Amino acid sequence: MIQKYHLQRAAYVLLAMTALASCKPKHPTSVQPGKTSTATGIAYNQKDGFQVKKFAGQKAGPNLVFIEGGRFTMGALEEDVMNSRDNKERTVSIQSFYMDETEMANVHYLEYLNAIQRDSSEEVVKAALPDTTVWSNPLSFNDSYVTQYLRYPAFRYYPVVGVSWVQATDYATWRSNAVNNELIKGSGPKKKGGGFSLKRKSKKADDAALAEATTAAPSRPSLESGTILPDYRLPTEAEWEYAAKALIGTQYMDENQINQRIYPWDGSSVRNPKKGRKQGQMLANFKRGRGDYAGIAGRSNDGAIITAEIYAYPANDFGLYNMAGNVNEWVMDVYRPLSYQDVSDLNPVRRNGYVDDSKNYDSKNKQSLIDDKLRVYKGGSWNDVAYWLSPGTRRFLDQDSATAMIGFRCAMIGVGRNK
Repeated sequence: MIQKYHLQRAAYVLLAMTALASCKPKHPTSVQPGKTSTATGIAYNQKDGFQVKKFAGQKAGPNLVFIEGGRFTMGALEEDVMNSRDNKERTVSIQSFYMDETEMANVHYLEYLNAIQRDSSEEVVKAALPDTTVWSNPLSFNDSYVTQYLRYPAFRYYPVVGVSWVQATDYATWRSNAVNNELIKGSGPKKKGGGFSLKRKSKKADDAALAEATTAAPSRPSLESGTILPDYRLPTEAEWEYAAKALIGTQYMDENQINQRIYPWDGSSVRNPKKGRKQGQMLANFKRGRGDYAGIAGRSNDGAIITAEIYAYPANDFGLYNMAGNVNEWVMDVYRPLSYQDVSDLNPVRRNGYVDDSKNYDSKNKQSLIDDKLRVYKGGSWNDVAYWLSPGTRRFLDQDSATAMIGFRCAMIGVGRNK
């Protein structure tokens, strides 16, 4: 009797699965567009006709993590001890996107340098070199960092520093082409000359080179094919802050949230509150106080005097590492103190000179630092106190400048999915 019951139950499950499998979507979708146009009735993929290639959905590029978009309260949650009042709280919405799970490491940047040394001009190679003298200090013995931090194998997976905003943006352009070339290699037979050009002749030719790299050639898949990925780029400030807070980990029923977050983790402490062997350990790499970069030997509070490896601390609820501490990170936005009241509430970004023009600031007479070359950086570093670990804090630096406290990670648009 029991055996008969189980057989009947299995049969019902099998029938249900068969029915579901046989169900076809009533309407075409981006992934299943159908065989003919719903606008004209003309069949797709005819010879010399409109081509609609198979597309299984956007894939995550190397090192990228999917960040589901949504609404959040952007702005500083800590007391404004700097009295800057440049990131007041407001509600914004962010489209889903991808972000690097880690900061770019020395080994990643050396890969880039190796590639452009083979086929780019000397001018371009020199312009791409990180400034290793950012470690230099006449009153501090940092000589070994100057000569070894970038290239010595023990530092391979430490975040690259000494990179300006312009250099980080150039890296993202090269990376887009390099990743897509690898995707093309695995997409079937190719004709000679296919792929994206990684060669850069000079800084003046960058725009032309980028245009050439993204133009479809007969043997090169077009963007419409779905074979290649959208461009890597620096994240906007709003994207970066949204990803750092990772409020997805504070949610329960419906759209309710248990709490806001001062840091990329729960609670108001920078130490691990969970019971066990790791209780009390620092959750980020930062400077605890004057002269205290890591605590005492044997009981080091964050385990790193300067930077640490890019996977050294727990990831936040989006799976992103070091969104607080280790190194600050460049974002796309130009700096303006009133961005919070000027930008859109949907995918906000501050562009060069738009609305709040740099001519409104008296930089010629040294009454202001603000111009269109100032870029925002966020996240705090090994050399910053805990205040700067809060995602809502923001600072700025000239886009051609570099320090030992600033690195970067990339982002990419994410479409066609919510999970």
